[in-house]
Amino acid sequence: MFAGFDTSNYTTSAAILDQEGITNKKIMLSVKSGERGLRQSDAVFQHTVNLPKLIEGLDFSGLEAVGVSSKPRNAEGSYMPCFLVGETAATALAKGAGVPLYKTSHQVGHILAALYSCERLDLINQKFLAFHLSGGTTEALMVSPDKEEIIKAEVVAKSLDLKAGQAVDRTGVLLGLDFPCGKELDRLSKQSEEKFKIKPTIIGGDCSLSGVENKVKQMIERGEAKEDVAKFALSFISASVSSMLEELIIKYGNLPVVFSGGVSSNSLLRETINSKFEACFAEAEFSLDNAAGVSVFAKLKSE
Repeated sequence: MFAGFDTSNYTTSAAILDQEGITNKKIMLSVKSGERGLRQSDAVFQHTVNLPKLIEGLDFSGLEAVGVSSKPRNAEGSYMPCFLVGETAATALAKGAGVPLYKTSHQVGHILAALYSCERLDLINQKFLAFHLSGGTTEALMVSPDKEEIIKAEVVAKSLDLKAGQAVDRTGVLLGLDFPCGKELDRLSKQSEEKFKIKPTIIGGDCSLSGVENKVKQMIERGEAKEDVAKFALSFISASVSSMLEELIIKYGNLPVVFSGGVSSNSLLRETINSKFEACFAEAEFSLDNAAGVSVFAKLKSE
């Protein structure tokens, strides 16, 4: 049995991987109404309160190894204080149980969770494209096998400004929704019958999403329906990601494509991508921030 911990800027999560599958427990961090995120000090405090609650409900008997996301990405200088909470808990558990501790990144955890959900863990043995779409990241990654890290992710395209999750949450907050806004914005957009012709801004394969917020503000000032505003924002993001993928296929060929990160659970994005390409989307539970992929990492490292 393998345990995983992830303490991101949005969610406290712990997971256990055993022969029955993955038990994935999480608590969303609370954000005051009208605000668009958390300070790191607030996130650290909430994780410290949440983790004991999660651990109490998990059975660690038969533990073989512990995995933890200790940083946002496997890149030099990648650091956020909130991940220290999970790392501390994981270290204590591993030391107490006398089992190995394996550290990875939040991003690798997302990708492995998506592969697990799609039943495509076989892809760790070859190159593939992965999109990581979240509040802090909008990146297309060339993923290749790596002996130490299991998979190595190299950024091949990205957002030049606003991230997809930021565009979602800023739109949602402007519409009076509670942060994080993805699920409710998705629900709102489904009530709109408008069809928007979007011309994404793509520069060398990278996208620009800064125009979303300005356009949304204009639509709200004109008194346009919340449902239409929500659909426009999600249509713009979906069209931008679709254009990025089209550019990458031209450049790198028809590689397998995997989507991870909270924004990847959006129904309009999935519909847009699946209408043009063959891609793997994780179930919502494994798209949003979670420790599932980190527990998978611990198992793969043990093997």
